[in-house]
Amino acid sequence: MDNSTQGHKSGFISIIGRPNVGKSTFLNRVIGQKIAIMSDKPQTTRNKVQGVLTTDDAQFIFIDTPGIHKPKHKLGDFMMKVAQNTLKEVDVILFMVNAEEGYGRGEEFILEKFQSVRTPIFLVINKIDKIHPDKLMNLIESYKEKYEFSEIIPISALEGNNVETLLEQIKTYLPEGPQYYPADQVTDHPERFIVSELIREKALHLTREEIPHSLAVLIDKMERREDKDVVHVMATIIVERDSQKGIVIGKQGKMLKEIGQRARMDIENLLGSKVFLELWVKVQKDWRNKMSQLRDFGFREDEY
Repeated sequence: MDNSTQGHKSGFISIIGRPNVGKSTFLNRVIGQKIAIMSDKPQTTRNKVQGVLTTDDAQFIFIDTPGIHKPKHKLGDFMMKVAQNTLKEVDVILFMVNAEEGYGRGEEFILEKFQSVRTPIFLVINKIDKIHPDKLMNLIESYKEKYEFSEIIPISALEGNNVETLLEQIKTYLPEGPQYYPADQVTDHPERFIVSELIREKALHLTREEIPHSLAVLIDKMERREDKDVVHVMATIIVERDSQKGIVIGKQGKMLKEIGQRARMDIENLLGSKVFLELWVKVQKDWRNKMSQLRDFGFREDEY
């Protein structure tokens, strides 16, 4: 082995769990930047978002998969396939559960998927700040009966409780290896993808009552103006119905303006420069069931 990698650890960690257990919150807490979209609606993460944490002696490459769930349409089938394939490619699997919700059919469904997996699996019980310690102990005991986990670690991703302990434990399971990514790189996704996710987060958050997940964002153009320190972003929000288009635009364009203002702040933080953001809204009927349109939006089955 090359001396430069002697003692240095690096590996891939997958975060698996039912939708909305706090996977993205955890990833953002660990990486320290907003790279995975956060929403209180389930199933908002669609692609494999990789977050890279580099320390003096290790590099953790996190893969935040779509939540494992029973698929209801072609987009769901795709997300399920991505999630399952990810299990085979990684060094450690974090099975994250919500301490408040306990064990349910969703968790049972995921544990069935683990039966054929040889990768070390950590049970990560998130949101422990929301429950009494006695309830936590009972929850741990009930999970121990159901599966032989490599480690069981309770955390609060939001508060940061026990997150460092979890990282230390993960490190003990990672193989020795080189630093795959530069120390200052936090994700391997192109900036376009993260920008589209930030816009989609705002649109979902602001229209939560009226619009479910029938919303995608396409970046039409993203270029830095050389004469000024400004990045020009042109993006289209795709919805499935005309009525949804009206909701996203809002009365006299107010909703679209609000989405744009909030997204622009996050994009400026990400890119470290001023951003000029132009948003359009377009209807593509039933896009979630049309494979060609899923490909246009970056969901490529052949990559997995």
